Amino acid sequence: MKRPSLLRGALLGVSLAFAGGITGPVHAQQLCAVDLNGNGDAADPGETASCLGTASGGWQCPIQQVACTVAAPGVYACPLGDQYACEAPASGGAPTCSPNACIDGGANPIEDEPVVDDPGVPADGEIDADGNCTANIEIFSGRAVRCRPPGLKTTFSNCCKDKGKIVKDGMGSSISSIGTKIAIAKGVFTGMKAAYTAFKAGATASQAATSGANAIIAGIDPTSIAISLAVNFMIEVLLQGCDQQDMETGMLRGSGMCHEVGSYCSSKILGICVQKAKGHCCFNTKLGRIIQEQGRPQLKSFNGIGWGTPKNPMCRGFTPEEFQALDFSKMDLSEYYSEIQARTAGEIQVDMKDKIDAYMQTVGH
Repeated sequence: MKRPSLLRGALLGVSLAFAGGITGPVHAQQLCAVDLNGNGDAADPGETASCLGTASGGWQCPIQQVACTVAAPGVYACPLGDQYACEAPASGGAPTCSPNACIDGGANPIEDEPVVDDPGVPADGEIDADGNCTANIEIFSGRAVRCRPPGLKTTFSNCCKDKGKIVKDGMGSSISSIGTKIAIAKGVFTGMKAAYTAFKAGATASQAATSGANAIIAGIDPTSIAISLAVNFMIEVLLQGCDQQDMETGMLRGSGMCHEVGSYCSSKILGICVQKAKGHCCFNTKLGRIIQEQGRPQLKSFNGIGWGTPKNPMCRGFTPEEFQALDFSKMDLSEYYSEIQARTAGEIQVDMKDKIDAYMQTVGH
């Protein structure tokens, strides 16, 4: 994993400020970013800030800003050193100084890594009369996605925070089908996209959530998702700086369907990381994720490859030969079994009612 070349503990100053306030990934003018904890980036809360205008028409970084002392009548000195200028705020007040510089972000824009765009394993062959794939087959295949922890581009909101189980585990035909894909909850993501588009176009969070809810209801089988939870989830994330893939990954993470591969820098300015992201492999069932996690170490074909890199997760499924070579007696499936055992009769009845309602909706009654 490549990281910006930084001196640990160094105070790293750059500039950029958001037009109209920090409300999301928007255009910038002046900002300062400082590696306060010495971990090699400025992606943690409190390590970036909009620079403040000064009475002289310049900019000053508010991070580690201190009040200047009076050296003589009308003369001020910076306690941090004479190399730092004392400047009065443009809004008025006593002069202050800061050890961190502000640089024009228009000339040094934030550089973003492309968002992971993995559609999953595509259909690459003919289907026979029984619906079986006649070409390459992958069992329990997944999809590479990312979400972003608190950072500059997410307005320091945690877009990776688990939101609880929203997507229901896709048992039944999904697991019995050798061509398992990540297709579950497609309608949810369609709904999120509709909500996100409405929100960016100026709709309120409530209006955007309604747009998303309508798209969800029109595009998904209610047996595969907790719709009310999904709508609440959308309302929450639309008020943050999270994008569609953040939402998507958050839903699947909270539902236990994702394996976290690791963190990488997704946004930099002048080589300084101001936003991290967490790469994942997400599957359409919790069982698929568990079998992948415990099956890969058994196979030589995954030696040295593992899960790929955080920026480029390797989420392929097992070939039929690899799947046959797995020793399930060495796997601990207690995480999955305990969830099944913990379900109450009432929950099972609710699921049965959902399935009946979905069927009636499908046949038009």
